[in-house]
Amino acid sequence: MIKKRCVIFPKDVQRITGRSERYGHDILKKIRIHFEKGENQFVTISEFSAFSGIPEQVVNDYLS
Repeated sequence: MIKKRCVIFPKDVQRITGRSERYGHDILKKIRIHFEKGENQFVTISEFSAFSGIPEQVVNDYLS
């Protein structure tokens, strides 16, 4: 059984958007604020998809 990650990191945002890794950090920070999460809490793929408007399946394809 293949297990996939359920969280997204700045490097993943960089690969998906084509922007810098710093941009990835900024986006994840905005998502944490939007979903009222703490600084050390992870951002899930579904939260990133809901915030960015990118379908979850497209995000999962980049993470594979």
